[in-house]
Amino acid sequence: MKRFLTIAALSAGLILSALAGTVQAEEVGKVGVDWLGNDIVIDAVQDPKVQGVTCHLASFSRGMIDRLQKGNWFEDPSNASISCEQTGPITIGDIKLGKGGERVFSERTSLIWKKLVITRVYDQKNNTLVYLAHASQVQDGSAKTSLSTVPLYRGDVMWEKGKPQ
Repeated sequence: MKRFLTIAALSAGLILSALAGTVQAEEVGKVGVDWLGNDIVIDAVQDPKVQGVTCHLASFSRGMIDRLQKGNWFEDPSNASISCEQTGPITIGDIKLGKGGERVFSERTSLIWKKLVITRVYDQKNNTLVYLAHASQVQDGSAKTSLSTVPLYRGDVMWEKGKPQ
């Protein structure tokens, strides 16, 4: 019975994620950094509107001993690093072209207030996709950021609605 409930809960979570259109990160690595159980987690994130681009995001995950020692039980640090590369032929869908860019990925790093976010911005002048990893907080926004670019000058880039002029 317990196994059935676990499978049902996982299935419901997957269905809700699919309906919400959220991008899921796939954990590809986890490096222990100390004896307190703190880890650096490496996730692969696919851009949902740009096929052929994969971002690897490294973020800090606090262990239980660290949480008990330092308090702040329900929050991980805002530190993150990102690297995005072309991993196949690039097909660009209907992306936002404004300077504010478009959120590609979001993951909670606290119970309520904070998220780790990847935002994509198209630099039209330099024909480059810019991916920014940053924290999104309700108050006291974080200045901790990481940046990665994917140039689009190669011949294996296709725009579904035509390249912006």
